[in-house]
Amino acid sequence: MIKVSKSCLSNIELSNVRKVLKKEYLGMGPEVKMFEDELQSFFGRQVVCVNSGTAALHLALQACSISYGDEVLVPAITYVATYQAISATGAIPVMCDVNYNDLNISLDSAQKRITKKTKAIIPVHFSGHPCNLEKIFKFAKVNKIRVIEDSAHAFGSYYKGKKIGSFGDISCFSFDGIKNITSGEGGCVVSSNEEIIKKIKDARLLGVVNDSIKRYNKERSWNFNVVGQGWRYHMSDINAAIGRAQLSRFKKLSITRQKICKTYDKIFLGHSSNIVTFSRDFDQEVPHIYCVIIRNLKNREKLRKSLLKKDIQTGVHYIPGYKLSYYKSTKDLFPVAESVCNKILTLPLHTDLTIAKVKFIANSLIKLINTKNY
Repeated sequence: MIKVSKSCLSNIELSNVRKVLKKEYLGMGPEVKMFEDELQSFFGRQVVCVNSGTAALHLALQACSISYGDEVLVPAITYVATYQAISATGAIPVMCDVNYNDLNISLDSAQKRITKKTKAIIPVHFSGHPCNLEKIFKFAKVNKIRVIEDSAHAFGSYYKGKKIGSFGDISCFSFDGIKNITSGEGGCVVSSNEEIIKKIKDARLLGVVNDSIKRYNKERSWNFNVVGQGWRYHMSDINAAIGRAQLSRFKKLSITRQKICKTYDKIFLGHSSNIVTFSRDFDQEVPHIYCVIIRNLKNREKLRKSLLKKDIQTGVHYIPGYKLSYYKSTKDLFPVAESVCNKILTLPLHTDLTIAKVKFIANSLIKLINTKNY
């Protein structure tokens, strides 16, 4: 079976984890501190590691004092985690339509949906392709709102020569099992705002003030104070050990991902009448997923089952948030998202995928689509 995504590990990850296990200290400790230091060098800004990308978003929102009744602008096509992080604070995710050419948040739609209650915008760098941050920052400045980037897909991507996470207000990354780098489960918040970083460091450890310093040294805070709401969101040394190994291998991992997507693009180039690819610069961005739009597609599940019979697994990124019962909204507000959501197909992308298999996947899709039975 050719999996749509998977964790891709090496002996370095195994060795790092064994070293942690031998120390018999499995919680948050010096390994997390070293991972944060290495990520800080990678981004050139302060970093706080947590146990998921969702936790990163939740803590970033909380650190910006976003709470009950506030509104946060967010794209209609993203994973539910983005919405859940917002609603976890008591705030309301206000969905906006997306751009057809990249599936990132539409600022025209955001402009129509902003109100006096809007406190932030969360641009999601869909598939690793950066949003138009220049326009988003200007939009946020005019409207006096925060920008919290959901960069879960975009680890290693660049925007106008600058690495995503190395600039801007706040960026949140995911290190779950299938991301551009993984720590098994995990994520991080990146910012130059020392107040934000301090709040998140305390909040990830149940709000215990300055407990991070103790944990880095394998110590506990026995006499402590709590001044705000906290959560059990810290990263373990086991996860950090995996993350450090992945970060050391990232250059090779990123080149492989880029090469796979370039191959897909090249094969699909002559089939644009049936298969729409997104305009991506795979020399500047590191893709997390590879999606296409199938023109005139009427039955995606039938197509997926046909590919599965060829041992090709595919995905759907994503069910629009306005279709979910908990966040349901009228589809009339999202004409672009509605027009593409049932035609998006995610093809296999991971670093254990060979170019021969990429060609097999792409040509299998082309052959099936040309039968016009879908």
